[in-house]
Amino acid sequence: MTHFILLGAPVQEGASQPGCQMGPEALRTAGLPQELASLGHTVDDRGDVRPRVVPLERHPNPAIHHLDEVAAWTGALAEAAYGAARDGTPITMGGDHALAAGTVTGIARAAAEQGKPLFVLWLDAHPDFHRLDTTESGNLHGTPVAYFTGQPGFEAHFPPVEHPVDPENICMIGLRSVDPAEAGAIMAAGIQLLDMRALDEFGIAAPLRAFLARVKAAEGWLHISLDVDFIDPTIAPGVGTTVPGGATFREAHLIMEMVEESGLARSLDLVELNPFLDERGRTAKLLVDLTASLFGRRVLDRLTGSFQ
Repeated sequence: MTHFILLGAPVQEGASQPGCQMGPEALRTAGLPQELASLGHTVDDRGDVRPRVVPLERHPNPAIHHLDEVAAWTGALAEAAYGAARDGTPITMGGDHALAAGTVTGIARAAAEQGKPLFVLWLDAHPDFHRLDTTESGNLHGTPVAYFTGQPGFEAHFPPVEHPVDPENICMIGLRSVDPAEAGAIMAAGIQLLDMRALDEFGIAAPLRAFLARVKAAEGWLHISLDVDFIDPTIAPGVGTTVPGGATFREAHLIMEMVEESGLARSLDLVELNPFLDERGRTAKLLVDLTASLFGRRVLDRLTGSFQ
C-alpha cells in the first residue's frame, strides 16, 4: 500500500491558451482520489498550492510573459513537492508543464537528503529544454527541463537549483515537436531520447526496460512527468498543444504497466490537461486510468494458463 499526496497546481501562466488552471479540479471530478483508494492505497489531498507573486526585473527577452508568476509557482511547488516527497508519494495535478520546474527540484531535494539520485521519465511531445534567452514564444512551459538540470540563465529570476538533475538521468519518450534551439542542446546534454520515429522502429519495451534497469542499479528515485500531448490527440483532445502522431492508448498503458512492475515510481506529474478543450471529460478520465495503471491496475490481466 502506498500513501499518495495529491497537490493541485492550477498553473496556466506558462502557456498561451487559457484553461489549464481547471485541470486539478477536472482530475478530482474524474475520480483520481477514489481510483487510487480503490486500489488499496491511502490518499491525502492537500488542495491547491497558492504562490505568492513578487515583481521581478524584466528579462531581456521581450517574448517572455508571466515571468513573475511562473517564478513564484516554481518556488511554491518546490516546497510543496519536497514536503510531500518526504511524507509519501506526490502526485501533482496540473496545470501547464511549467509546474515541473518546481516539482522536480523539490523532489530532487528530498531524494538528495536520502542519498538517492533522481531519474526523470519525461513523457511529452516536446522536450521543454529552452533557456530563457532561447524561447521565441515566451511560453515558459517550454523551459522546465533546462531549469531543473541547472542550465544557465535562470539565476536572476528563478529560485536557485540546489540539486540539479543529471541530464543523463532523463529519458524522454514521445518527442515529435522540437525547436531548432533545443535540438543541439538536448544532444549535447546527453539526455536519452526516444522520439516517435524510434518508437515506430524499435518499440517501447526494450529501451524503457533498459532505462528502468539503470534506475534500479543506481538505487534511484524515479519521477514521471506525463504531458497530455504525449498521447495522440484523437484519444486525448483536452490539451492546447496538440501534435498528431502521439502514443496510442495501449502504448501509454504499457509504459505505465512496465513502470508499475519495476516498483520504482516515486512521484508523478499530470500536466497540460485543459478541460475547456476536452470532450465530456474523456482526457481527464484517460489520465486517471493511466495513473491507475501506474499504481497497480491492469487493463488486461495476463493469461496464466495455456490456451488452444
